Order: sequence, then C-alpha cells, then structure tokens
Amino acid sequence: MGRKKLEWYRGAMYHVTARGNRRSDLFKEEIDFEIYLKCMEEALSYYKDCYRIISYCLMTNHVHIQIEAKEKPINFYIGRINNFYAKNFNKKYNFIGHLFQSRYNAEIIEKDEYVLEVSRYIHLNPMMAQMVEKPENYKWSSYGMYIGDKHEYLITTSKILSYFSSRNQRQRYKDFVDSKVTVDWKNCK
Repeated sequence: MGRKKLEWYRGAMYHVTARGNRRSDLFKEEIDFEIYLKCMEEALSYYKDCYRIISYCLMTNHVHIQIEAKEKPINFYIGRINNFYAKNFNKKYNFIGHLFQSRYNAEIIEKDEYVLEVSRYIHLNPMMAQMVEKPENYKWSSYGMYIGDKHEYLITTSKILSYFSSRNQRQRYKDFVDSKVTVDWKNCK
C-alpha cells in the first residue's frame, strides 16, 4: 500500500521528521550537522521564496523541521536536502544504500495553537532525549535564534513571535517553552 498523499495548499505548515535508516546516526561529526544546515540553505536559495522555515532541530539520528510551503509542496524542498545530504554522507563515510529510513514523515499543522506547540516540541526535543538540561544549550536547533542568543539564520521567527505581545516577544517565547520544562522527561517514556 502506498503513502497517503500529503495535502498541500499555499501557506500550509508542516512538522517534518526524517529518521536515519534503522535509527542509525545521520550525523557522526560536528561538520555533518553543518553540512545538513548548508543543504537546507542551498535548497531555500534554489526554491527562492517558496518555503519558510519556522523552526528546526537536528538530533543525532533524526531531524525536525517546521516549514511553511508558500509556493510549492514540501516534497521538493525536503527531497533536495535529504538527497544532497545522503550523497555527501555516503561518499564521506564510504557507505552504500539508504541513509534515511524512508522518504520523510510530514504532518500538516492546521490549527494555530499547534503552530506554537510544534515549535516548542521541536525545541524541547534535545531535553526529552536527555542530551541537555536546557534547550538553549543545544547547538543544532533554532531555539537560540528565538531567544536572541544567536543571529537569525535560515529561519523566520516572526510567525511564532507574533503570537506574543510586542514587548519582550523573545522572553515571552522562552517563558512559553520553559513552561513545559517542569516535566520530568526521564519518566515520560
């Protein structure tokens, strides 16, 4: 049975995940994370003004991308990134075969409240995996750009930050994300 066709319309937003084949690592060294981000940047440039990245998190064996499809379905963008990255990875490590478990998984985000929740979930992912104690300590996520710790690169924070009053938007977003941090992630499995 084939995959269900993913709904698309201008402005549709998605939570995309792509996992390493057999849950194996997608990133073995720091430079691998940087290469994936460069692939994201190249694909954004190639499909000029067709997509807007809202948030992302690159985990060791999977990636999360919250993306708005402005002019084209997301399969063009995600396919380009993952294809380029897999070719580079396989060449670098002398691997043969599929790097990714499957094409990718994408869930359409239809309700406004889920736009914020998906962003929070993506940014808390390294904490849930017990890789860091605070989301701002994880280097390979867009969270630092939201709270003002890093220069904005690849992403557009305006969509998420617009949900908060104009004063102290970044601090209000941080407070929003931190409000879920009280959960003991170790006992949530």
